[in-house]
Formats: sequence, C-alpha cells, structure tokens
Amino acid sequence: MEPENTSRIDLNDEETERRPADEGIVFRLGYRPPYRFDDLLSFFRMRQIEGVERVGANSYERVVRLEDEGTEHVGWLRVENDEKKNALVVTMSESLLPVTSQVLERVRHMFDTNSDPSAIHEAIASLDEVVPGAAKKGTRVPGCFDPFETAVRAILGQQVTVAFANTLAARIARTFGSPVELGKEGLSHAFPSRRDILAIPSIEDGLGELGVIKTRSRVIAEIARALDEGELDFGHGAVIAEQRERLLALKGIGPWTADYISLRVFNDPDVFLEGDAGIKHALPDTTPKERLALAEQWRPWRSYANLCLWNSLSPSKEED
Repeated sequence: MEPENTSRIDLNDEETERRPADEGIVFRLGYRPPYRFDDLLSFFRMRQIEGVERVGANSYERVVRLEDEGTEHVGWLRVENDEKKNALVVTMSESLLPVTSQVLERVRHMFDTNSDPSAIHEAIASLDEVVPGAAKKGTRVPGCFDPFETAVRAILGQQVTVAFANTLAARIARTFGSPVELGKEGLSHAFPSRRDILAIPSIEDGLGELGVIKTRSRVIAEIARALDEGELDFGHGAVIAEQRERLLALKGIGPWTADYISLRVFNDPDVFLEGDAGIKHALPDTTPKERLALAEQWRPWRSYANLCLWNSLSPSKEED
C-alpha cells in the first residue's frame, strides 16, 4: 500500500514515489518479461563485496558514491522485483536525489532492463541442443553499477576462486575505501575510486599487505591511471572494440579479463568466454577453439548464451 502523502510522477516507464526520508525515494523501472531476476541476484550474490554490497533473498543493496559537478553524493540503493508489474522497484536515499538520473541509468545497465528477451531467445534457442534446458528465456547479462569497482574485481578474480576474490575486494574496500554511516546493516564502505587507488604511496606494498600479488596490484594501478588520464573510457558511449584493445595493451590484461570487462562494464551482448573455466565445465570434452566455433551460431547474442551456460552449472563449478 502506498503512503498517504505519496506524490507520484510518471516518467515514461519510470514511476516515482516519495516516502519518509528514512525510507527513501522509490522508482519503478519497466522491463520486457520474462525477466529472470533470481538468476541475476544469484550472480551478484556470489560476487558481493562485503561492506559495499548486500544481496538478500529478494533484493540487491549497495553503497553509492557518485560525483556531479565537483560535488560528491553518498547514499544507499536497493533493487527489488515487482513481477506483477514487470518492473524493478528501485529505492534510494534522499541524499542521491541530485544524481537520480545517474543512479537509474546505472541500475538499468546493471540489471539489463532494456533487452528484448524474445529476440534473444530466438537467436540462442539452439543452445538446448548442446546443453539440454540451458537456453532460459528471460536471461539477462549482469552489468555493473560501478565500472572501476567491477574492473578491479575482474583483476582480483584472475586465476583464483570467486570466494577469494570477494575476500580481497572486501579488504581493499575496508582499507582504502571510505567509511559511511547510512543506517543500513551490512553497508559500511564505499569502494575506493580510481583517485583513491592512485593516492596509495606504493601500490605493491599497499595491496600486497592485503594479499594481492604484485602483478595484479600493478594492473589495478594501471587501470586507475589509464582512466584518470583518459586512455580508457568506461562510459556508456565508449566504442567497445576500441576500449577492449586499450585494455589488452595494458600489461597483465589478457583476453579473458578484457572480455569479462566488456561483458560486465559495457554490457557487450556478443561476448563469449571460450577460455573461461565455467564454460569449460558446461561444455566438457571441447577445446577453446571448438567452443568458440560452436558459439558462432549464437551471434550477436553470445553473451546471453554465455550466461545461460554459467547458470546451467552448480555454484561450485562456476568461475569468475
């Protein structure tokens, strides 16, 4: 039931309702059904950064820190699903009102609300012939809310378990991020920005004390530098192919990392991670070259085929 003093504004398929300050401002973002929200939550839950994110049974929450015209805005965000109305329910603290458009765009990006599940399913339905039951209509590609945070998380995930990469990311957030007081259980830190990382006197020592090996520490610093100097662009208008080549030009970033960042940061719909351990488990007894050739039939939606294959695995076999 809506609060008695609710004011409502229609913004095409966005709907806004104002609640008491401690309950936040509520928006509804429409999507085309079906929408496999639980699969997205499972993906984010496996990779949540303690203190920065909290993924419950039916919701995703996180700390938000965004800059607008030189002013930093910090607050909290919660995303839930209203399946009956085919909409995501996005609640955010009033402190984020000045950056509402940024927040909603990032949520759309993260939860892939603009995709057409019918067209995608038609293109990848033949996946069932390879892995019976894997092609689930309504599968979305999990994007990200904070591109730099996700890129760092991708570097940390190189050749280690998902759980250990989560542990490292949480250590970085606690040590170099910003403590916040939001009154929300489990949300205690904003993940460090690229400038926070660049301010570390010795990246190898600073991250090394947290368990990050030197080569990955240097890559994280290089991504921060490249973003700060404009060599890399993680904005929505960036040309994906160009940014992928620039990522590959950085020492320590190989095809898997560049493709994973393309999938998560840029929502590239046509990425296939043929060398990924999870894809190897989903398509056993095949070589990377054979897996890549097999995926040609799922263009231009190979990212969705990739997600369907990951989702077909038990959590113990899925790799980051």
